[in-house]
Amino acid sequence: MAALVGSITIFILAIFLGVELISKVPPTLHTPLMSGANAISGITIVGALILSNTAFNDGDPGAAAWMAFAALIMATINVVGGFMVTNRMLEMIAGKRRKGGE
Repeated sequence: MAALVGSITIFILAIFLGVELISKVPPTLHTPLMSGANAISGITIVGALILSNTAFNDGDPGAAAWMAFAALIMATINVVGGFMVTNRMLEMIAGKRRKGGE
């Protein structure tokens, strides 16, 4: 029980720290930050693939297998959405440069 409380405390502190750090990032660095987040989600996809393959091949797909499958789906949605947002941000930057250069 004490380990659970400690883990939840660390998780909540990490959320507050993440919000504070991201709010301090200047707008010009948001695109590289999104690309880095997409790379991390890509690593999550690889890990979820390995875990779900191992769990489903053991013969009895339990909760771990289904959680790995759910992680795979959610990480894939995150990567696709991240690339779509990054592409839109880059198009907006390119549009400003074209208008300014004319």
